[in-house]
Amino acid sequence: MTRASRRTFLKAGAYAAGATLSASAWGRVHGSNQDVRVAVVGVSGKGKDHIARFHALPGVRVVALCDVDTNALGQAAEAARKLGAKLKTFADYRQLLEQHDVDAVSIATPNHQHGLQGVWAMQAGKDVYLEKPVSHDVWEGQRLVLAAKKYPRVVQAGMQNRSSVAIRDAIAWLKEGHIGRVTAARGLCYKRRVSIGKTTGPQPVPPGVDYDRWLGPAPQAPLRRQRFHYDWHWQWATGNGDIGNQGNHQLDVARRFLGEAGLPARVVTAGGRFGYEDDGETPNTLLALYEYASAPLLFEVRGLPEQSGSEKMDAQRGLSVGNIIECEGGSVLVPAAEYTSAQAFDRDGRLLKEWSGKGDHYENFIRAVRSRNLKDLTAPIIEGHVSSALSHLPNISHLTGSPRGVKATLGELGSRPQLGEALGRMLQHLGANGVDLERTPLVVNSLHFDPNSERFIGDNAEPANALLRRQAREPYVISL
Repeated sequence: MTRASRRTFLKAGAYAAGATLSASAWGRVHGSNQDVRVAVVGVSGKGKDHIARFHALPGVRVVALCDVDTNALGQAAEAARKLGAKLKTFADYRQLLEQHDVDAVSIATPNHQHGLQGVWAMQAGKDVYLEKPVSHDVWEGQRLVLAAKKYPRVVQAGMQNRSSVAIRDAIAWLKEGHIGRVTAARGLCYKRRVSIGKTTGPQPVPPGVDYDRWLGPAPQAPLRRQRFHYDWHWQWATGNGDIGNQGNHQLDVARRFLGEAGLPARVVTAGGRFGYEDDGETPNTLLALYEYASAPLLFEVRGLPEQSGSEKMDAQRGLSVGNIIECEGGSVLVPAAEYTSAQAFDRDGRLLKEWSGKGDHYENFIRAVRSRNLKDLTAPIIEGHVSSALSHLPNISHLTGSPRGVKATLGELGSRPQLGEALGRMLQHLGANGVDLERTPLVVNSLHFDPNSERFIGDNAEPANALLRRQAREPYVISL
């Protein structure tokens, strides 16, 4: 970003965080007696939840579904109609956006489509509920923030923890100083990920799938994975690995507890794809340190089990997926399950306080659609951009890193207190799974980052900055 574009971006971020949209910008304001008409885009996986949750809200109608997989689209439409929804179906997203009886789109497509589809929806005059990560790269996230101001629209990032009553109250309590300042924020994603298999050549695209539209901005390339759906998460052209999948949620929780509005000054990573050789490309084991001014943020991804031959996963303080917020006088634990609870403990492990309460992230979006007040959003797009970028930075660090032996890795990273401890546990974990780090060494890197320009600086900056933005395939491009 240039300085001028950065100023524009910051103004857009401030706008997205707290402005009120005018009636003229909206065209017509939804009153309490008018239904909000929602279209769900991407109906496999998370999209099914979108359909059910929006349909259940008073004053909301799911009026359209869209998917490039006509078989999945037909099944989802049948299920929605059984719920009582009256809707149309579309295989082409651009045709859906032409519909005047759609007020908002709810996007649950693969990651590589999120930025493009979010911007296209805003350009078509639709409000947007956008699943995490909101972007496939950092540049796309910046464009989403700018588009929300330019068009202007209500855009909610699908980071459900931000509507959690329990997490909100735990953060407020911690800020009151009951257990001192935060000394480290940890995020855990210990989630079993088995091999996706190794193909020997291009695979057939499932019947009913328009592969060109499915690829969208991704490069035109033959399919090289056995399972078409979901396993796109583990290939770089379409996914962001588990740090950009489950991990995006826990990164956002950790950043909230730190109280950090932007990105860190440095990211350090060590990891790789261990335990099997398959068509997956993203790390199944990754340790990332984010250097923030307030305190370090450490994130751990583990896809292998506790030990070879087991299906049980490792855990810290009873958590396999969640957050541990370490403080001067104790800690706060936030399990990932539905984001309905949090607990505070003193330094001796005695329970001090508990919180409960979920909140409805979908209802929060609809409330802001009705009010046109962006302050009503619990997860405005600027927050979605920053926390999604937290997923992208370690991936860029990994992709531009170098193989290191165990001794060299320990010498380079082991002296940092929190990082050295986490690295030691990761090495024990890989050893318990029989991983030979001489044969498949860790990939290690350390990159400096300028949070103001949102670009890497210093050594290795050039190759890292080249990965902040992919080259999208025509005509699936973002143009503002």
